[in-house]
Amino acid sequence: MLTDVFLTAILPIVSLAGVGYLLGRFRTVDVGGLNTVTIYVLAPALVFHSLSTTPVGGVTALKIAAGIGAYLLIMGVVAALVHRATDATTPTLGALFLVSAFPNAGNYGIPLSDFAFGPVGRSTAVLYLSIQSIYMYTVGAYVASLGGDAADGRTAVTKVLRLPLVYAVVAAFLLVRLDAVPPVDGTLMRTLELTGNSTIPVMLLLLGIQLANADYASALSRVGVANVLKLGVAPAVGLGLALLLGFGDPVVARTFVLEIATPAAITPLMLVIEFRDPDAAPTEGITDAEYISSVVLTSTLLSVPVLTVLIVVLQSGAVI
Repeated sequence: MLTDVFLTAILPIVSLAGVGYLLGRFRTVDVGGLNTVTIYVLAPALVFHSLSTTPVGGVTALKIAAGIGAYLLIMGVVAALVHRATDATTPTLGALFLVSAFPNAGNYGIPLSDFAFGPVGRSTAVLYLSIQSIYMYTVGAYVASLGGDAADGRTAVTKVLRLPLVYAVVAAFLLVRLDAVPPVDGTLMRTLELTGNSTIPVMLLLLGIQLANADYASALSRVGVANVLKLGVAPAVGLGLALLLGFGDPVVARTFVLEIATPAAITPLMLVIEFRDPDAAPTEGITDAEYISSVVLTSTLLSVPVLTVLIVVLQSGAVI
């Protein structure tokens, strides 16, 4: 099972990030420009197409939305407490929250859930990703734009409201609600699908390029806390929420836990690169982008044995 999980879900991620790493090592790449294209063109297309073509409704969707909201709130409190206790070894509170609270529910979580729990797992994972995208591009974007503790909250809100991603989410839900989504086989939706499909590979290349320029000596020595939160605390919180919410279908509940347990997401890295001042002095020797890149890398690698054990436990029905 370990080999299957690695080959189907993790190897593609590591491979593309590796290509980006090599590109960053041997060529000068404008990360800012590439990230802007992703934030303002590719990602909105992906989010709109995913939300408008994936049925989102019913009690299950409401429970998943409530569960994600509660999870973010709990991880925010935990991250704040941990940051206060380890202030000398972690970067900003915002960076710690972003890497511990937002799982890689898309390009990692969807194929993993499909492999572990079949069609129901895949559809639940897509639903989870769709709902998380709302939180990601509102709460996540707000936190990323805050920067340091002294940042102006009103400025952060203004930055968030400039993101087309937010309006892509709103437009998709309105069109679904009004039953006015364009035909999926029409030119518009096919163009959006083609554009959106480019998002994940570009995001992984961005991750690799950022890793190629990261200060490993400083960053890798400080990712332990974030990895414990993401791969240890987060699955426990997810399990507790799944039991509390009482999903009718146990497969849905198990997929909910598995999605939360996936490693740190790549999107917060894009948001930080987009919003932070590249000339700002790094915190404790490293920037938040370097820290997030390192956590994404290490949590992805460490997740192989962790998620393999979790899948075995979930499939056994011992806990849900």
